[in-house]
Amino acid sequence: MARVRRSLLFMPGDSLRKIEKATRLPTDSIIMDLEDGVAFSRKAEARATIVEALAGLDFGSRERLVRINPVGSGLETADLDAVMTGRPDGLVLPKVESAGQVQKVSEALARVEHAQGWPAGAVRMLVIVETALGVMNVREIAAADDRVDALMFGAEDLAGDMGATRTAEGWEVFYARSAVVTAAAAYRRQAIDTVFVDLNDMDGLQRECQRAMQMGYTGKMAIHPRQVEVINAAFTPSAEAVAQARRLIEAHARQQAAGAGAFAYEGKMVDMPLIRAAEQVIARAGLVGSGS
Repeated sequence: MARVRRSLLFMPGDSLRKIEKATRLPTDSIIMDLEDGVAFSRKAEARATIVEALAGLDFGSRERLVRINPVGSGLETADLDAVMTGRPDGLVLPKVESAGQVQKVSEALARVEHAQGWPAGAVRMLVIVETALGVMNVREIAAADDRVDALMFGAEDLAGDMGATRTAEGWEVFYARSAVVTAAAAYRRQAIDTVFVDLNDMDGLQRECQRAMQMGYTGKMAIHPRQVEVINAAFTPSAEAVAQARRLIEAHARQQAAGAGAFAYEGKMVDMPLIRAAEQVIARAGLVGSGS
């Protein structure tokens, strides 16, 4: 069964206090960061802190993820050597631009799993597409390796790479946002939406979550604890939505039993795409219920 990933909260890898705080929040995943959230001079300290957190903190049901530095940065090997001693649940790969980068990390993980006697493929990967080249290669990235559970969309870095100006409407990154969620659906990966940088605009966050969910995203990255509950609520099907989906599926079953195909229901024509959408609502609700 797929892991629930509505909210994925970044915490700086060099702060054990902040990581410990995250273990008391209702976030689905905690991303202990070795990349942007840590100064270059503190990378080694952050690696040690993350290993300490993995060994000593009670994360409960929360997923334990580590964002390493980009493949090719010269820092990723030391990141992997250090944090894999703590056996995280998965790695977040930033600025992914090719299938080869994903496969290189997967091969390193396979060597560790074999040496430690861990199940093959146990350590998962979530990859962030946040450069123009990454967007162009998103199909190959999505299909690169069976360890890839999710594609994550990074609008802020992408805008910088493109020379675009970020706006509230987001049209400057709409093509890329669509490309990422489409590739995720095509290769049966989860799709995780970009961070929302205005920490004081909870209404804006809620609206952006709603748009992302309508596009097919299944979760969103968070950069502050106060964002977690808003994100969770947005990506959790409401009781009303679940009840409506069940009524539609039941009506479809009755029509099928009577030999009908498409049919009218509550003023709308219903066929299989709408039934599949209703089934997805039920599935998401079931996952949240089993994962919370």
